[in-house]
Amino acid sequence: GYFYSRWTKCIHSSRDLSDIVYIDNYIFNKDVFIQFNSTVGDFVGYTELGVFNARKWNSDSGRLQSERAQVERYCKHNAEIRLAAIADKS
Repeated sequence: GYFYSRWTKCIHSSRDLSDIVYIDNYIFNKDVFIQFNSTVGDFVGYTELGVFNARKWNSDSGRLQSERAQVERYCKHNAEIRLAAIADKS
């Protein structure tokens, strides 16, 4: 059979969230074939299909704008909630 998944991650090490990075991985049969990284700001393809889709998706300004906005909308929003709940606890 075939296995497809999509994993999103938010990574940061500072408490002020100034270094937060959003990563969106598209995975087929356990291999990442395309990835969006907010530090890069574009999709990057790692296979033939991934390169094809990256070109297509990078030319879609609406899709890029939506992915780039995930840093604020998804990552910072959830990180602030988690930090408030656990950061000052001992």
